[in-house]
Amino acid sequence: MKLINRTHTCGELTGKNEGEMVKLSGWINSHRDLGSLVFFDLRDRWGITQITVDENDGEVFEKAKTLRNWDVVSVDGIVRKRPENMVNNNLKTGEIEVAATNIILLNKTEPLPINIDEKANVSEELRLKYRYLDLRRYPLQSKLILRHKIALSVRNFLDKRGFIEVETPMLTKSTPEGARDYVVPSRIHRGKFYALPQSPQLFKQLLMISGFDRYFQIVKCFRDEDLRADRQPEFTQIDMEMSFVEEEDVFSIVEGMMVEICKVAGYEIETPFKRMTFKEAMERYGSDKPDIRFSMELKEISDTVCGSGFKVFDSVKESGGVIKAILVKGGAEYSRKNIKDFEDFVKTYGAKGLAWFKWTDDGFNSPILKFLGEEKAKALFEKMEGEKGDIVFIVADTFETACTSLGALRLKIAKERNLIPENTLSFVWVTDFPMFEWDEEEKRYVAMHHPFTSPKKEHIELLESEPSKVMARAYDLALNGFEIGGGSIRTHNMEVQKKVFKAIGLSEKEAEEKFGFFLNALKLGAPPHGGIAFGLDRIAMILAGGESIRDVIAFPKTTSAMCLMTESPSNIDSKQLEELGIEVKKEGN
Repeated sequence: MKLINRTHTCGELTGKNEGEMVKLSGWINSHRDLGSLVFFDLRDRWGITQITVDENDGEVFEKAKTLRNWDVVSVDGIVRKRPENMVNNNLKTGEIEVAATNIILLNKTEPLPINIDEKANVSEELRLKYRYLDLRRYPLQSKLILRHKIALSVRNFLDKRGFIEVETPMLTKSTPEGARDYVVPSRIHRGKFYALPQSPQLFKQLLMISGFDRYFQIVKCFRDEDLRADRQPEFTQIDMEMSFVEEEDVFSIVEGMMVEICKVAGYEIETPFKRMTFKEAMERYGSDKPDIRFSMELKEISDTVCGSGFKVFDSVKESGGVIKAILVKGGAEYSRKNIKDFEDFVKTYGAKGLAWFKWTDDGFNSPILKFLGEEKAKALFEKMEGEKGDIVFIVADTFETACTSLGALRLKIAKERNLIPENTLSFVWVTDFPMFEWDEEEKRYVAMHHPFTSPKKEHIELLESEPSKVMARAYDLALNGFEIGGGSIRTHNMEVQKKVFKAIGLSEKEAEEKFGFFLNALKLGAPPHGGIAFGLDRIAMILAGGESIRDVIAFPKTTSAMCLMTESPSNIDSKQLEELGIEVKKEGN
């Protein structure tokens, strides 16, 4: 496509274009004045082309000498091949240069407040403040381009399979459960508020009741929660819902879509994906989003280490807890300081301590060797399939604490020892989640996923009598230790939905106030349905090799939910507050 200000991009000219008259536009990436000759690299999104001007070019030469880095220019010129000894094999355009016949300065650039050289070491605070400059860097641009291609592949794949993209409201009703809502005051209905959606959950289920059968949406969602590397207050979901499906139908569609997504990033993956239950994932990997790219699995060792009179282990077993262990190959080299750091680390996950056994040239070594004895130590290493030079780490606690703390230590050690293969994608479905978990602070059960998840059919009768034993028809998809998606078969029967609300402590009145419109819809011909939602940001981050979802979001917030570029959130003037009927209390009042 020919444009007025350019005939080609700065990344497409080759030796085949030799002798052509071309027009390029972009930014000056670097400028070199050799006295009688001026070189500058012209840059745009597609690449870099070298421009040359010599002293015989008169007015064009004089103009070229005045240019500086990041000036915006348009260049007319003739493509010519570079001498063989000056070919730049690192550039797509490295075999040619453009001899300028005319240069138009489109905009003079002031000195930049940050260094945006590809390898520049600039603080994240400055990068976020001047994000529009940071985004000129090719590594960031390539990540956002990959994100675009992922979204495009999703739309194409689902369109071919009968899915319809439907937009759902951004201003909706605040509902309980999940994270805190972001709320929006209404000027027209003073004292009342909309909520920004944490997900389109109820709307996509209503679309199934509407008869759309297959829906999807790439949609913004909002959660007012504590942030970290893979969280943002606003994020993007690939949202899907289907009528008349079972779990296997959802898995089949999703795996096919993931094949197409991964192709975009240059990966060929195999299906079907591995599967494991929630309990198995916790027992083996200490996580419900297990990273299965490396081994170092957790093992239950109660039968091996108990019964010797060591009260710490024996009392944990007697109280219904577990004793879990991991083996680190070559880990006998760890110093006491290393081990103390690991102990402090697992304590942040609630563990009371970290026991250990080394097998060195001098035999077995451990602070608790005198309690367990040589035979138990030997049996322990046999159980863990260890050998001389290895170390075993042990946590004795409740099932959740022992598994979670050791699972986190497993990941920490694997990263430190470079045990995780690079450029590998390992997907795993995690299934058979508990329907509820106990919230100690609120002294009630809460939904582990959300309260619209269907319980297993054989467990419906337990909703009122033994909610702790109810298993859900829920499933998560994990990739390389990240949960990238979660979904379930939904509850489509109003009476069952009421029982779920009751199990999480919602009275009939509260359920009617919050979800009356939805309960009414369930009575009016709701088909069986199920779906799933994926974190587009996380998927793009993993496939792009990023370390934070901020790498694949054009204008992200900080970990304190601030936009340093626009300086938001910000105060609003008193007139706006008055219109909304809102009074802001000063801090401390």
